Amino acid sequence: MKYDYLIVGSGLFGSIFAYEANKKGKTCLVIDKRSHVGGNIYTQEVEGIHVHKYGAHIFHTSNKEVWDYIQQFAQFNRYTNSPIANYKGEIYNMPFNMNTFNKLWGVVTPEQAKEKIDEQIKESGITEPQNLEEQAISLVGKDIYEKLVKGYTQKQWGRPCNELPSFIIKRLPVRFTYDNNYFNDLYQGIPIGGYTQIIEKMLEGIDVKVNCDFFEHRKELEEIADKIVFTGMIDQYYDYCYGELEYRSLRFEEEILDTDNYQGNAVVNYNEYEVPYTRIIEHKHFEYGTQPKTVITKEYPASWHKGDEPYYPMNDEKNNALYEKYKALAQKEDKVIFGGRLGMYKYFDMHHVIEEALKCVKKEMISLRCKG
Repeated sequence: MKYDYLIVGSGLFGSIFAYEANKKGKTCLVIDKRSHVGGNIYTQEVEGIHVHKYGAHIFHTSNKEVWDYIQQFAQFNRYTNSPIANYKGEIYNMPFNMNTFNKLWGVVTPEQAKEKIDEQIKESGITEPQNLEEQAISLVGKDIYEKLVKGYTQKQWGRPCNELPSFIIKRLPVRFTYDNNYFNDLYQGIPIGGYTQIIEKMLEGIDVKVNCDFFEHRKELEEIADKIVFTGMIDQYYDYCYGELEYRSLRFEEEILDTDNYQGNAVVNYNEYEVPYTRIIEHKHFEYGTQPKTVITKEYPASWHKGDEPYYPMNDEKNNALYEKYKALAQKEDKVIFGGRLGMYKYFDMHHVIEEALKCVKKEMISLRCKG
């Protein structure tokens, strides 16, 4: 069978494209090299708990159009992301807010907190930050940097903060209110019943093949459709002709524990460098679960090597410049559309992916109408 679109990757971008194109009467084949659909938002039921298999995914947006769009596919609860940080057994609220500052310094008013931060910034004497460490201290002072930024950031990036470029941290969210809500967005929540159902509903009535690697069957797959929507790594698509883009990877360790409540919060960050994982996710708290057991996942950042799963693009100057070369190749294509975090080499939250996918499919359908 010949399709209008071959969609490589069944994550949010690919699935939305397929859903919208299918509504317009276009035929689609969606393939995924994994054994399931959903990409990194895939959730699996374990002990009656919807486990986020590839890290915590908390939906948030201020875009009403995006919020209304995703609500078609699932009912969302009122979950509010309020992570806590564990630094050598000391517990701090995130993002940095008055609860954090009270625990750090005993300050009670916003004015006292501002004075303390300004005093530490002044003491640092940093006027032109040369690296991430200096940038962070010049923004929030030494205490917050040492306890809540340094170790976590070094684990996340795999390099000391004084060897990381300053532009990685353009700003650090500092709030002078007693508010532990991590996101400032108007809408926030978790789909009741997990994320996988959303993708399954999007792909209903569409041909899907899992355990299908595009690169293993490239020749036949390229001939099966008029156009390709590619959500994998753009540098891999072009056989790394300009060199490899860099990514950060992740490793997950999942455990079922014989307790109904392990850590009392869905997300606990471990901020000291000596603890090898960056955070522990306790999945049941996303949906206010009361199951007798619990499932936790420890998240370990990892260096990425060819063949590993890429999670975060390394959007530093060197890699962004290399991506521009691949982007120039992509712009000459009339048969291939690149999308998603890997196809566009950009860190996207879920709401950004939805915006990009809807924009992309709308542009594509307008283009077809113009040609027709």
